[in-house]
Amino acid sequence: MGHLELTVMEALWARGEANVHEVMLCLDRRLAYNTVMTTLDRLYKKGLLSRSKIDRAYFYAARLTRLEWQQKQAEDLVAGFLQDAGGRGELLISCLVDAVGRHDAALLDDLEERIRGKRREIEEGPRK
Repeated sequence: MGHLELTVMEALWARGEANVHEVMLCLDRRLAYNTVMTTLDRLYKKGLLSRSKIDRAYFYAARLTRLEWQQKQAEDLVAGFLQDAGGRGELLISCLVDAVGRHDAALLDDLEERIRGKRREIEEGPRK
């Protein structure tokens, strides 16, 4: 997602639902109506927005919450990295642990607990 698309998404996450004019009012810089309309249409075609027509105007709303979108982005990043690395995840894990350790040592404890939980889940198998 480009900078303008992300800015438009931020406006919709803040407002909930809006038409082109309402989105324009939320932006921190002046943009042409057609620019905002085209950006909203692109986000709709990418499946990130829902759209409904009321009278002559389209109203747009985000299909994912900000948190859901961030989670999907993180999942896609990790999956793409593992695929490009030929299934070798050692570098990814090493970088993740180093980055987490530099930014928040307490988060390392959370990471360790999540690993333990995932191992238990795998060992127990699917619940019926």
